[in-house]
Amino acid sequence: MSIRDDMVLPFEVKPLGIRGRLLRLGAVADDILHRHDYPAAVSALVAEAVALTGLLGSTLKFDGKLILQTRSDGPVDMLVSDFAAPNGLRAYARFKAAALEGRSEAELLGSGHLALTIDQGQDMERYQGIVPLGGVSLTDAAHSYFVNSEQIPTRIRLAAGPLMARGKGARDSWRAGAIMVQHLPEHGPPSAIQLSSGDAPEGREEVAREDDAWVKARLLLDTVEDHELLDPLLAPEDLLYRLYHEDGVTVYPETNFTRHCTCSRERIEEVLKGFPDDDRAAMEKDGAITVNCEFCSAEYRFTPAR
Repeated sequence: MSIRDDMVLPFEVKPLGIRGRLLRLGAVADDILHRHDYPAAVSALVAEAVALTGLLGSTLKFDGKLILQTRSDGPVDMLVSDFAAPNGLRAYARFKAAALEGRSEAELLGSGHLALTIDQGQDMERYQGIVPLGGVSLTDAAHSYFVNSEQIPTRIRLAAGPLMARGKGARDSWRAGAIMVQHLPEHGPPSAIQLSSGDAPEGREEVAREDDAWVKARLLLDTVEDHELLDPLLAPEDLLYRLYHEDGVTVYPETNFTRHCTCSRERIEEVLKGFPDDDRAAMEKDGAITVNCEFCSAEYRFTPAR
């Protein structure tokens, strides 16, 4: 059976009024992570961020970018992942190694914020949604983003982990997976509005009555286990069938991902030319300026002209 990785498969369950996407990353996630010497906990967090970025970025209908960035006081104080249309992914993290031990994902992120930025290209306005971090996972933060910014009922599951290698000299390969379902706008929002105690008549508080089809759709999604999202031998269609066969699933053409990076010797050289002579001189070490790309770890060495 052929392995289908580094792809996202759009789908729809029409009787339940939902649309969704199922993402699998193999070589792309592994390539991104093995360009860095991350501890396992940081690798897992970066892989989840790449999966979330690919899941959301692949919905763009224009030639632009989606950028996920966290800034916080946690051991992983910065995390950046971006999707560049039509199918490019990259990511990196900054962390304090001494503070990682025994921390959960939420504790790794700490308190701060997550920003999702949609860049529509030159001369076009950027759109940005910001949600707070503090005792929450990336999945929780994504849910908050959809509640506050998109206002579309959304459920997401993320998973990441290494595929253990056997044999002398073999190394583990990292994988990531994600699945998302959304309540279709044409089916309308949940059928009642939550009233706070201040809005409700005295002694009474309304409770929102959710659409039964949406409740069923998200509860079924919650049964997905990490190994199902990561298993390279479980076809995406088979997983969707396990979840929604009772109501019927329609799948659409998939999009494949690649690892990309925008760094180049020419681009970095142009940036260096923009610095004052004194600043460039301060960057020199042993007669040369060395620049490392934070995303792909490529090294560029320049010998300034005298």
